[in-house]
Amino acid sequence: MAWDIVIAGGGFGGYYAARTLEKTLPQHAARVTLVNDVNFMLFTPLLPGAAAGTLEPRHVVVPLREQLKRTDLWLGHVTGAEPDRDRLIVDSLDGRRHELRYDQLIVALGSISRTLPIPGLAEHAVGFKTLSEAIALRNRVITMLEIAETVHDAEQRAEFLTFVFVGAGYAGLEGIAELQDFVTDVIDLYPRCRVQGVRFMLVEAKERVMPEVAPRLAAFAERELRGRGMEIRTNTTVESLDERSVTLKGGEVIPARTCAWTAGVKPSPVVTRLGLPIGRGGRIAVDQTMRVPGHSNVWAIGDAADVEDPARRGQPAPPTAQHAIRQARRVARNVAAELGAGGKVRPFTYKTKGVFVDMGRHQAVASTIGVRWRGFPAWFLARTYHLANMPGWHRKSRLLVDWTVSLLFPRDISELGQIGNPPELERDVAGAAASAAPPTSARTAAGA
Repeated sequence: MAWDIVIAGGGFGGYYAARTLEKTLPQHAARVTLVNDVNFMLFTPLLPGAAAGTLEPRHVVVPLREQLKRTDLWLGHVTGAEPDRDRLIVDSLDGRRHELRYDQLIVALGSISRTLPIPGLAEHAVGFKTLSEAIALRNRVITMLEIAETVHDAEQRAEFLTFVFVGAGYAGLEGIAELQDFVTDVIDLYPRCRVQGVRFMLVEAKERVMPEVAPRLAAFAERELRGRGMEIRTNTTVESLDERSVTLKGGEVIPARTCAWTAGVKPSPVVTRLGLPIGRGGRIAVDQTMRVPGHSNVWAIGDAADVEDPARRGQPAPPTAQHAIRQARRVARNVAAELGAGGKVRPFTYKTKGVFVDMGRHQAVASTIGVRWRGFPAWFLARTYHLANMPGWHRKSRLLVDWTVSLLFPRDISELGQIGNPPELERDVAGAAASAAPPTSARTAAGA
């Protein structure tokens, strides 16, 4: 009899759990089904490169069907579960509802951007966690440059040339560094924008940037960004946003048409609908083996699970790719052991080996097994590490080609927001022209 193993989520946790099960379990011993809403895994450490145009967006994702040879991929949205009946509830992409039976369930649903009840945040901020958000942010930066070039009034032009990032963790710092590097490379193509200058601001609620790394490395990263002309506001929060400005704590108003929100993550909301116990931070409660208490055949890993960090007793493991990968490999071996495929169930014991923060311009900060790096050596280590961890040799080759091209040729400034959004058929020319025009507020400012 073949066991049914279902994996909910196709990020780092789900992908590496499936891949490890393929290697660990004998062929035909189990049917592994991975449920995900897209047919790829996003390689999130390379997301800033895709946003800045140094990497082709398709080259920072891993097609699941291509890499998982013995795993059934089920595209759909996990909407709930009935653990007492060993059922996972999934809505397929065409709206049909299904109940997937399992003998073992691994929950790896990941996280979403953590938002706060700030007026105007949902309406006017851009996230920076998914591929679509990263590309939308790049397109927005290009659009702002194009509009600013048509604005005659310098004060109004400044609104389009100001870019605010909220949250100075990995995503915020790498994102603002890469996008500022992109703007610096293309600014000569926009004479008015070049003369006026572009303003980049990084806002952080805590007392320093990147609290995840050593203070000296964080200080180096901050000096590097300030040296590029960026403004960094620590111990500062956002009070509100509107279409034309960001209001900071204390009432300071920053005229800005673009605000990128990178202030942390929270577990996927669906974890509260799985009928499983919830632990700290809204994550699924698990023991040290990542098994869910009270459910012997249910396991949870990654950002959706309250896995204890072996390096910091009592604290949850950080929401990083390296932890999700190690948790996935361990939980897959635990599931295999539970099914009698060898070995025994063991606790999660991985401790962080290092961190890499790529800031573009051949600059980075890194810490590897207690050794701290900065500048070009850290940048080279970061690129090498990401290349080594990208699955598949042809994926690695694509990265190498992209990085080489970006060294030899200027960046592309085409704004491709139309991709995936074709116009309706049978639309007259006037209607098509009207739909392609900028928003009313942008047209008004451009004609001012």
